[in-house]
Amino acid sequence: MLRVGLTGGIASGKSVVAAILRKRDYPVLDLDGLGHQLMAPGRAAYDEIVREFGSTVLGTGAEIDRAKLGAIVFSDQEKRAQLNRILHPPIRAEAQRWFSSLDRSGSPKAAFAEAALLIEAGYRDSLDRMVVCWCRPEQQMQRLLARGLSEEQARQRIAAQMPIDEKRRVADQVIDCSGTLEETERQVEEFLEEIA
Repeated sequence: MLRVGLTGGIASGKSVVAAILRKRDYPVLDLDGLGHQLMAPGRAAYDEIVREFGSTVLGTGAEIDRAKLGAIVFSDQEKRAQLNRILHPPIRAEAQRWFSSLDRSGSPKAAFAEAALLIEAGYRDSLDRMVVCWCRPEQQMQRLLARGLSEEQARQRIAAQMPIDEKRRVADQVIDCSGTLEETERQVEEFLEEIA
């Protein structure tokens, strides 16, 4: 079974490609979503995040308010690095367990781990292939604004990630998500045929 990373910049089309893969019965693990789960009370990263960032990141209950935490880490590179040091080890361990469980259960041809920071977090060495999704910068900005971010918030999030050209240079496959859904699907199909 091929272990494939699926990454790209924020709002670059990763989720669309992941949905196409799931529709074709390929397993896809959302590592960003897993990171959100690990921040829940009682989970692996919760206590350490509250200890590091203080109770100001908590919502009305005991849960971590991701918007408050995001405001801190996207405006401070060291705080962002600290959050990544807290989250990445348990995410990586869970991803390894997930891939191993698929290896034991009849092995699909490929399984995909999806996350914005796969390359930055050093996952490249534990994956067989890396797929990078991208779109034009103006589309990325439009998509983030449509999600409700301000222009400043969108710029901070884009700047916090490795430039897309650098990601594309280390990719085994690049998927251009700036066109129509049909064009994106065609590129995914071509990749799946290649690895079949």
